[in-house]
Formats: sequence, C-alpha cells, structure tokens
Amino acid sequence: MAVMTSRVPDQPPPLVPYDALQTDAALRDALALWGASTRGATDVRIRAGGVDAEELDKGCRDQAESAAARLAEIGAAAGSEEARAWALAAHGNPPRLVGDSDVAFDPAWHRLLEKAIRWGLHGTPWLSDEPAAHVTRAAGFYLWSQAEAGHGCPISMTYAAVPALRVSEPLFDQWAPRLASTAGRAIDAVDDGEQASPGAYATCLAGMGMTEVQGGSDLRGTTTRAEPSADGTYRITGHKWFFSSPMSDVFLVLAQAPGGLSCFVVPRLLPDGTPNPRRLVRLKDKLGNRSNASSEVEFDGTVGWLLGEEGRGIPTIIAMVAATRLDCVLGSAAVQRRAVAEAIWWASHRTAFGALLRDQPLMRNVLADLAVEQEAATWLGLRLAKAVDADEQALLRIVLPSAKYLVCKRTPTVVAEALECLGGNGYVDDSGMPVLYGEAPLNSIWEGSGSVQALDLLRALRREPQSLEAWLLEVGEARGEDPHLDRAIDDVLTMLSDPDEQEFRARRLTERMALVLQGALLVRHAPPQVAEAFCAGRLDLDTGVTHGTLPRSVTADAILQRSFPL
Repeated sequence: MAVMTSRVPDQPPPLVPYDALQTDAALRDALALWGASTRGATDVRIRAGGVDAEELDKGCRDQAESAAARLAEIGAAAGSEEARAWALAAHGNPPRLVGDSDVAFDPAWHRLLEKAIRWGLHGTPWLSDEPAAHVTRAAGFYLWSQAEAGHGCPISMTYAAVPALRVSEPLFDQWAPRLASTAGRAIDAVDDGEQASPGAYATCLAGMGMTEVQGGSDLRGTTTRAEPSADGTYRITGHKWFFSSPMSDVFLVLAQAPGGLSCFVVPRLLPDGTPNPRRLVRLKDKLGNRSNASSEVEFDGTVGWLLGEEGRGIPTIIAMVAATRLDCVLGSAAVQRRAVAEAIWWASHRTAFGALLRDQPLMRNVLADLAVEQEAATWLGLRLAKAVDADEQALLRIVLPSAKYLVCKRTPTVVAEALECLGGNGYVDDSGMPVLYGEAPLNSIWEGSGSVQALDLLRALRREPQSLEAWLLEVGEARGEDPHLDRAIDDVLTMLSDPDEQEFRARRLTERMALVLQGALLVRHAPPQVAEAFCAGRLDLDTGVTHGTLPRSVTADAILQRSFPL
C-alpha cells in the first residue's frame, strides 16, 4: 500500500480571510485620534458661516459614519480571498503593449482599480467636504494597498494631480471633477487596451512624464521641447524614459518652452476624440510592481496645454510630487504591515523545538521589533495625512521628505526580516512574500531617491525656517516623556547648529529627524510598551539605521577608491 508522504503536518494555513482594519490596532488608534470628528468640523464651519449647529452636527455625524463604514468595507475586502486572487492574477499576468499607443491589463487589475475608485482613494478628498477627508483616504489607501500595490500607482498620481492643477482655474475646472469622481471607468470596455472617447469615463486617471534618460532627478536636463501654436496650445516633441501609467487619461509633462522648463497638461485623447500623437516605445520589465505599467514614450507634435507660467514647470509639478511622496510613505507602511502580519501569523501557527515559534524568546524579540517598526510607520503616515487636512504646509515641507526617506528605506529590511521568519517557505512565490519583497524598494526610488529627499530637507531648513519651527513644536509636545527621545532631540539640534557639516551628513540628519518625530508620536499616542521599545531600540543608536549615515570623521575618498569597480 502506498504511503502518502505529501501529508506533512505543522504547515500554517494562508492568512485569508482576515480583516485588515480590525486587526490593525495602530491604524484604529490613529483614526480615533485624527479621523472624522463632528466637533472639529462643526466648530470650523460655524466660525465660517454661522450655520445651525444642530443641523451641522448631524451632517458631520452622518459623514463620519459614512467614512467609518467605507473603511470597514475596505478593511474586510483587503484581507479577503477574492482580493488575494485578484492580486495573484494581476501580478502573474503583467500588462502588455497593444500596438504602439495602448496597454492591456489583466481583468483582475481593473477590478482592484475599480474598487479603489469607488472608495474615493484617488482625487476625491480634494473636492470633498467630509471631515478628515485626507486621513480617511490615507487609511483606505494604506489598507487597500495591502491587497495589491501595483494598481495604487495611477490611484496615487490621480490623487496628486488635483492640487497641481490649481494654478490654472480653467484646467482645474475641466479635469479635477473627473479626477475626483467615484462613478467608475466601465472596466469591461478597457480590458483589451481599447481606446475610449473623452466622455466615456465618468472617472479619469492621471499620469506623469518627468524623467528622461540623461536627466534623472536633475530635471533641468530636460530636452523635450514645447512649441507654442496659434490656438494657444503647445506641440511637444521629445521622449520620457519613465512615463507612468500610460493608459491614463491625462498627464502632467515637463518640457522646455521658449520661456524655460514648463509643465503641460497632456490628454491621451484630444477633444474631438482622436488620439493625441505619441508612441509607447516599450513597457518596463521591473523588479517588482509588475501589475502596473511603466513605459517609455516618444512625443511627436503631441498637444499640450500650459499649466501655470512658462519657466515655472518644476514649482508647478512639485505639488504633484509632494502628494505622491505622501503615498510613498503610506504604500511602504502598507507593505510593512502586510509582511509583518504574515510573519506573525506564520509564527503563531508553526512549531519548532517543541513550542510555537511566537513563544520562542528570540523569535518574540524579532516579531516585536518588526511590529514596532511597522507601527511607527503607520502613525507617521497618518500624521502626514492629518497635516494635509489641516493645511500644515510648514510641517509638511520638512516632514514629507524625511518621512519618505526613512519609512521607504526601512521597508526592504522589514520585509526581508519578515520573509526570513517563514524560512524557505517565505522565498517561494506561493507565500506571497517574494511579491512584497519585489515591491519593497520601489517607493524609496520613485519621486526622488534617498539623497534627493535629504537635499530637499536641507533646502527647506535653509529657505523656510518656519518648517523647522513646526517640527520643533511637534516633537516638543513629547519633551520630558522619554529620556531616549530627549537626547535624540538634542542630537538633532546639535547637528543643526553646524551648517558646514550638514550636506555631507544630510542623510543622517534626515533619518534622525524622522526617527525623532516617530518617537514623539509614539510617546504621545501609542501604548507605553510600544513607545519605550521604539525609543530604546531606535533613538540611542550611535550609527544610523540606513546607509549613507557615516560620521564626518571617515575618509570617504579612500573607501571609495578601494571599492571602485575598475
């Protein structure tokens, strides 16, 4: 009689279904603190217009209940078997080029995208009067990104395009309502890359074209040209090495106009329904984010509308970049959360040496450390969204680059450690961990890599002193609550006192400022055991927790010469 050797015990079941919101204590605590509250909205609106308080309170309560119900739906969906199946299909069947101008996606990708649109995770908050609209949206984006991250790229860019359009009232009025609509995109009509007429979609998506082969992050190297036409539009000629989400309906594109580097609104289809001239050279074959289309494009007489003034392209598009950086933090926090959840689930169902893995002292240390890291990222991401709701521009100016730097750089390390908790099983695609690992480095690169964020923070410190004041006020609220935190704040102040050292150690400063803010948020709002573990484990380090944080005393040239690959 044959023996069934394949029936092996002690294999944890998949983590489905589960509720991504109800099992995330940090997110729920942050929402309780900064989510929709009737009192705050009522006070503001009464001061603005003398509205009847009782009627307004009811309206605010209804909106808050609607937001809570929406997040509950997203949380349940994110951990569902259906969402996991969609994610596997979208990742396993990447988009493909159709002809030289269209892109076809797996139907599962459209299902994921349509859900995000229906929940208003794209441009909706900018036109919403819902209390804490950006916090609610941030929480939803964070939850749904745990299901599958690739479709979040066009969702994020659509969210980010709306504030950039504000510099032109006609273009804002034309595009913003469609970028904020939750009506949907008739997804069954676009599965095969089919073009649609300008009015076919109640909801439109936005993309971006900035990076060129020779330019990279130095956008001043842009060679794409834009020549004015008699009808007030421009004809754009050139290329973009990264043209994100090419199936989108409208793009913000940088090009050299007669007056200098400028920003243009470039629709996929012209007002008469004909395709706007462009050629998609290829779709990128990427390390991760494989469900999403990233392309190279060539423009040849492509029609664009000037957004803002000629020569003001970078300041114009930077509003879009800033908003996408928020989503880089939220998306990375989501990847961390999913990875940590998978690791804890595995350790809670797997035995080794006579006990559950989670009960082994060393594994408990590892899991706790991962959980603290992920919770700190979640609190920081939601605090950024709260700053958007409150229009705290000075704080955002300094915290966005530092948060993106730290959270996005830590994510590959977190995912690698979580993957290792599953052992060899974590290295197999069936576990889902390799997909997370491929996704993990992405947000640290997109919208400005680590050094770009560090230099951006230095510019804010030098040009906008109010941003440092806002940061000091924020972390000062936690002064005296934890000795590790107090010493870390003093460490930052010491670094800030020596401007000659700042650029060489800009990464160290950027990292430190983000860590201090995370520590302050946890000390003020998280359970004491979480705050104490974070402050003791992160803020007393003599060296940095990311690369590029060496002290000034090192001889960098000698080290580089020794390792030069020639």
